[in-house]
Amino acid sequence: MEISLEEINTRYQVPVTTAAGQVPENANTQNTIDQLKMNPHIEGGYFVETDRDKRLMVNDAGEERSRSTSIFYFITPKTPIGAFHRNASRTVHTLHHGRGIYVILVPLGPGGSFDDFRIETFVVGHDISNGERLQWIVEGGCYKASFLIPEKEEKLESSPGLLISETVVPGFDYKDHDFLAAENFKSWT
Repeated sequence: MEISLEEINTRYQVPVTTAAGQVPENANTQNTIDQLKMNPHIEGGYFVETDRDKRLMVNDAGEERSRSTSIFYFITPKTPIGAFHRNASRTVHTLHHGRGIYVILVPLGPGGSFDDFRIETFVVGHDISNGERLQWIVEGGCYKASFLIPEKEEKLESSPGLLISETVVPGFDYKDHDFLAAENFKSWT
């Protein structure tokens, strides 16, 4: 399913400005957060690290990293957006439950610059016969954002949230992460 950035923007009439963890979640969502021992994530939503390989490797920048790391990541009706960000490492995403839209900005410019780029959009969900994805990969250097969407017959407020796993190779480190600044995006378009 292709969807434009304008269409995504209109789905979220009220900007989400309250940080995750400051808005009470519904009982089912809170139960998931509690059972998985999740914490608010700086990108929006919640997360918990579930694995960090003790074996190390050297990344492309010449720094030691775990060979891989994995997290649960959860966006909810109260925190329905995962902000645009990028990681230096490749990330494998796996759906557990819910539905969402992913927007990926893929650099096509020289040396991975955003002088030229492609926008990819797709729905993650369990309706694979209609092209929804159960698993997807985002290469390092691409910006990505996620947006919760309701199951087919429900409203966003009653969504169970979008729960996924992310496995990062080489392993995640906050030094390898940055957010997309609005002024940068505006200068590209």
